[in-house]
Amino acid sequence: MNTRFPHLRQDVAASVVVFLVALPLCVGVAVASGVPAELGLVTGIVGGLVTGMLPGSSLQVSGPAAGLTVLVLEAVRQFGLPALGVIVLAAGLLQLVMGALRWGRWFRAISTSVVEGMLAGIGLVIIAGQVYAAAGLKAPASGLDKIAGLPGAVVDALGSTTALASLAVGAGTVAVMVLWRRTPRRARAVPGALVAVLLATATSLALSLPVATVEVRGLLGSVQPPGAEAFGKLADPAFAGTVLAFALIASAESLFSAAAVDRLHHGPRTRYDRELMAQGAGNTVCGLLGALPMTAVIVRSSANVQAGARTKASRVLHGVWLLLFAALLPSVLALIPLPALAGVLVHAGWRLIPFRQVVSLWRTHRGEALILVATAVSIVAVNMFEGVLIGLVLSVAKTAWEASHVKLEVVDKGAGPVRAYLSGNATFLRLPKILDTLEALPRDRPVELDLSGLHHLDHACRTALDTWAERHSAGGTDPVRVTAP
Repeated sequence: MNTRFPHLRQDVAASVVVFLVALPLCVGVAVASGVPAELGLVTGIVGGLVTGMLPGSSLQVSGPAAGLTVLVLEAVRQFGLPALGVIVLAAGLLQLVMGALRWGRWFRAISTSVVEGMLAGIGLVIIAGQVYAAAGLKAPASGLDKIAGLPGAVVDALGSTTALASLAVGAGTVAVMVLWRRTPRRARAVPGALVAVLLATATSLALSLPVATVEVRGLLGSVQPPGAEAFGKLADPAFAGTVLAFALIASAESLFSAAAVDRLHHGPRTRYDRELMAQGAGNTVCGLLGALPMTAVIVRSSANVQAGARTKASRVLHGVWLLLFAALLPSVLALIPLPALAGVLVHAGWRLIPFRQVVSLWRTHRGEALILVATAVSIVAVNMFEGVLIGLVLSVAKTAWEASHVKLEVVDKGAGPVRAYLSGNATFLRLPKILDTLEALPRDRPVELDLSGLHHLDHACRTALDTWAERHSAGGTDPVRVTAP
């Protein structure tokens, strides 16, 4: 056995660590997404047993991600829980097609600022929404309403003993997770999220606190394959847009996670197209089971690497442990306080916000920092899909502006012709500045416009320069001489 599986000992140990990290997150993401807790476990199981078996990234671990919580919650509210399976199934099939077409590598071309802005916006919405959950209150639907309603929610919580007890459990969970990182290294072998949830559960039971707990339906009772009626919604443009959002955002998050995981180890590098197909296969199965969508999750993946995993056996085994827990100990879920899971999600949302990256970008690339912030604000103000689109448009506009760098040099020696030299890339973005300078040239002397230094001259700019030359020649003593690029 040692010859066939030389790293089995390390992989088994790592799989247990990943299981302990994944368990509270699977349940917490499901509850925050407005679906039965067991569906989070189903997605984690599929992420281990299906995606974990497929080639792509050897040490990356997949499961339900906090980054998709906002999108899932919106989809369930708009289309209903039975439609979730169809959305996830269609998104998975779309990922399979993109992987087969070898589009996986192109996701690396997405601006890092847009991705980090997306995660920051998601983190803000998660934090705001889970504060209500921690206090046992109902959260507003939109991100802006969640944030705007926080002061009122705090006032309501202060006036209710039940809400205060619930909020205290949530706050205590966050505090334990933060402080756990300062404990000795051996103690940190047990994940802080698991310790925090266990302590919150024990405290709630010991003190008989009036806090809500997870509603248990049973694994088989929660799995509901999508019916024929749900497939009819694919003709709805809004529904199709949601499918596209699931596919693109889940793919981008997974492949960026893969790039991050590759930096943590010296083993085989990620094959992006195959990893995209592996994610698509996992989401297809999750859709057939009516479960949550999956992505590669950096928290579990980094825990897997740090725990000493060597092969994909660790991520497959973590799915086995999740399956055994869901099958043998489902009643344990009913003991977990909901505010404790809200605290886990608040901590996860906080970690999604890249504070250091914003400060670093502001010092070196302020344009990228503004794109990051604009993407995050757009997600909070509108929704995740449109917010990401706004970020992408801003990123493309910034790149186009920087790529259209052009230099206009005017040489006027006081006698003879005035010479104007254009070099660089002349596009419509720089046209106002170019025309302002050219229109200020004297009309009583010959003008020579040299375009030979241009690398690119777009149609709008060429047309505008031709029009300027005709008008300038008509009002002057000599025609404008133009040297073509």
